Amino acid sequence: MAQAQGGQGAEPGLVDRALRSGRRAVIYAAIFSFVINALYLALPIYTQQVFVRVLSSNSAATLMVLTLAAVFLFAVSGFIEAQRDRVLDAFSADFDSRLGPSVLAALHDDVTAQRRPASAQVLRDLDTVRAAIGGRVLGVFFDLPWTPIFLIVLTVIDPWVGFVAFVGTVLLLIFAFAQDRASRPANKLATDAAIRSYAVTEAMLRNSEAVRAMGMLPNLARRWAGLRGRSRDSALVAAHVGYVWNAAIRFVRMATQILIIGIGAYLIIIGDIGPGMLFANMILSSRALAPIERGVGAWGQVVNAGLAHERLKAFLADYKVPATATQLPAARGDLSVETMNFAINGQILLAAINFRLPAGEFLGVIGPSGSGKSTLLRVLAGVWKPLNGVVRLDGADVYTWDRGVLGRQIGYLPQDTELFDGTVRDNIARFDLDVTDEEVVAAAQAANAHDLIVRLPAGYDTLLGPGGVVLSAGQRQRVGLARALLRNPSLIILDEPNANLDQVGEEALLTALAGAKARGATIVVVSHKPSLLRDADKLIVIKAGRMDLFGPRDAVMARLSGAQPTVAPAPAAVPAGKAASA
Repeated sequence: MAQAQGGQGAEPGLVDRALRSGRRAVIYAAIFSFVINALYLALPIYTQQVFVRVLSSNSAATLMVLTLAAVFLFAVSGFIEAQRDRVLDAFSADFDSRLGPSVLAALHDDVTAQRRPASAQVLRDLDTVRAAIGGRVLGVFFDLPWTPIFLIVLTVIDPWVGFVAFVGTVLLLIFAFAQDRASRPANKLATDAAIRSYAVTEAMLRNSEAVRAMGMLPNLARRWAGLRGRSRDSALVAAHVGYVWNAAIRFVRMATQILIIGIGAYLIIIGDIGPGMLFANMILSSRALAPIERGVGAWGQVVNAGLAHERLKAFLADYKVPATATQLPAARGDLSVETMNFAINGQILLAAINFRLPAGEFLGVIGPSGSGKSTLLRVLAGVWKPLNGVVRLDGADVYTWDRGVLGRQIGYLPQDTELFDGTVRDNIARFDLDVTDEEVVAAAQAANAHDLIVRLPAGYDTLLGPGGVVLSAGQRQRVGLARALLRNPSLIILDEPNANLDQVGEEALLTALAGAKARGATIVVVSHKPSLLRDADKLIVIKAGRMDLFGPRDAVMARLSGAQPTVAPAPAAVPAGKAASA
């Protein structure tokens, strides 16, 4: 599972901790529910008093006083019920704000470390739980404990009325339980199939160009439709089961109330109760049975929330909240890699990588495709954690640095440059509100992207992403380079930065690299074009995840061309099995 970078101690039960944070809100909601239901007794009391006092005395004044008192009490009850819903909604929002950042961070860590594909399902699970603990859903279950109290009151009025109400309540609970047991398997199948269909959709959108170019849409659409149909059919099965049981529940409720009215009428006939108590019985029985029927209506949402809650707990089971790290001074850029091995899912991708790059030097990384060059850059940037060994920046392990602090000192440009929904300025500023316009423009000028940007429809304020301008691959790469050069980072790591650039763009890139080197930045660049590495101080050749050569640029290039100059030998690579066991 996801582990936050820099975490020092386990933080188990994040979901339950977030739920327990709402204990005070739950207590308040329970108190409010007590007052709401206690005030509801005013209605049967009002009805009974109208029959006993008003109709027998024909007193309009008494009727007015009783009516005003009942209206006032129900106004108070309505206000308190609104406050209860507000308290529970606030609890719901607090739960989301407490857990949301951890869920997003854990999801990001898992995707970055390739432990799972990118999927927003866990965020949908968070929304499901959040909605279930809101006032409109959870409030129903605060009224359920009052059902026995109303049954007791009905029994005090007349044992037979109380008995009928009790039997009706028991039948409703049995039917509700049976409905849950009958529909739960189909609901689970529907949810699982829906999750898989969302995953297919997300994968199609991430790879839309390949899907369209290779005509894969009909095949993937067929797979999506199959999963969608399975989800729909299972949901229909659950719904049809629910229709039957809901009809039975409604029948039991209506039959119970009819029997209570009939018994009440009979008691009036034989003189055991007055007419006012008949209406009181009707009101109290309705109130006693209503929470159960409302609970049945909300039960599907509660069940889905329970499943989402379990998935959230499993997702965050091993997540570690980052500990507050001691703030280190600004990095000079002295980079060293000490006997570093890296693996994913037990497969060694890098083995026995050792080198040192003093601050201000330019290192070019070359080698065949698939040899591990991009992997090396991700480890150098602290994106991935080594299996063993360490990458140090100014002597400190880059993986244990506070990511916010380290990120400001690293300029990183991945092979596939992604820009985010926002303006060009937002993207260059890394969405940091503290970055000034001057710093944004300076970064764009350092990347030789300023002239390109000012020609956009709104210049630096041009909106990118949904509903905005779509940049070409070369334009994205140059804006990404400006983002990497923001605030003159001490370590610049670029992966094939000229992959989508024309000759003019490549010359601009060379000028930008020369400027960064002149400012004293440490630079690491992967490129298949030797021309981009003409100013490199050193080269490292990676083959099959191992260092083949490392040394001054000219010496390594001569060695590769067939000459045999003196080159510092690369450290001996340890066998993959030994690296894996280290």
